Amino acid sequence: LCSQNSKDQAELDPQDMEDVEEVEEEETGEDVNSKARQLTVQMMQNPQILAALQERLDGLVGTPTGYMESLPKVVKRRVNALKNLQVKCAQIEAKFYEEVHELERKYAALYQPLFDQRNEIINAIYEPTDQECEWKTEEEEELSTRYSNEEEMKEKAKVEEEKKDEEKEDPKGIPEFWLTVFKNVDLLSDMVQEHDEPILKHLKDIKVKFSDPGQPMSFTLEFQFEPNEYFSNEILTKMYKMRSEPDESDPFSFDGPEIMGCTGCQVDWKKGKNVTQKTIKKKQKHKGRGTVRTVTKTVPNDSFFNFFSPPDEVPESGDLDDDAEAILAADFEIGHFLRERIVPRAVLYFTGEAIEDDDDDYDEEGEEADDEEGEEEADEENDQDYDPKKDPNPPAECKQQ
Repeated sequence: LCSQNSKDQAELDPQDMEDVEEVEEEETGEDVNSKARQLTVQMMQNPQILAALQERLDGLVGTPTGYMESLPKVVKRRVNALKNLQVKCAQIEAKFYEEVHELERKYAALYQPLFDQRNEIINAIYEPTDQECEWKTEEEEELSTRYSNEEEMKEKAKVEEEKKDEEKEDPKGIPEFWLTVFKNVDLLSDMVQEHDEPILKHLKDIKVKFSDPGQPMSFTLEFQFEPNEYFSNEILTKMYKMRSEPDESDPFSFDGPEIMGCTGCQVDWKKGKNVTQKTIKKKQKHKGRGTVRTVTKTVPNDSFFNFFSPPDEVPESGDLDDDAEAILAADFEIGHFLRERIVPRAVLYFTGEAIEDDDDDYDEEGEEADDEEGEEEADEENDQDYDPKKDPNPPAECKQQ
């Protein structure tokens, strides 16, 4: 076979040999590039390599690249001038957020009458009129186009509504409104334990109150309860202190107001009703005598109402251990979420529509990713040089379990 190849090459014209050699060199170059790409893809799919790379990149954050050191002294002076301008920008941005806080306070006063009316409807203080209750669902919109006779449609709807009313008792207001909201939201439902639910059925309203003008920036969540058998408080509060000013030691890290600490309140539990504690019994054996005694001990218990007993205040130095920092970060996230989403849009979390909107946003992002992946697959199929056997990331086979 080797001798045959040599014979064939000898019979080729010298010009043809040059062409063959050029083609071989090009193919060899493509093979090398293809193997390099495959190796890169395989490396980037290795979690250990990615983790090591990320750790390396994290260590480079804030590390001089050497470029600044290479600049002439006069250029460095001008860059320093730009940094000083950036600090002034951060100070102006802090003032901007202070004015935003003032606007929030102003519009909170405009929203409040509507939230008060919502509270009255939920708690059966006010019964809305037929006109106030008019709301067409998508199905009803379709029916309105299907039926030319509007009176016929209204009569049918009225009969169906009366039939539903006959089948069940007429409850007062909207029972378990806030408990349902909490159970519909993952961030809150994780906090609510089974023994918390009977108490949260007595939750009438949640209000957000901002600090007065001229006072340090803060907001307070007020949880209003109807009289119940668990505690004597009518209102449980949680105040979040905020700051909108750049840190002198790191002004470029400023990214809007941040929560600096939170203060809860004391829950006046009635005897035997404190769900934040539980009693356990432990058996202890005496080392010398060998006798056994039973010891009763009170220990903390998981409960939503631990929300009103936050961790200690953040020290002025700002130094916290990892666990305390994680707890405070989660607490601040919940406070912000209640203030910015739950209280203003409570009815949509009660019906689940707000959650569906969030899911739709997530699905759209997922669809975009799927579309991009589909386009890549189509490009590969249309590529004449594409070889599935050489694909470093082939489609996974479906295996029967």
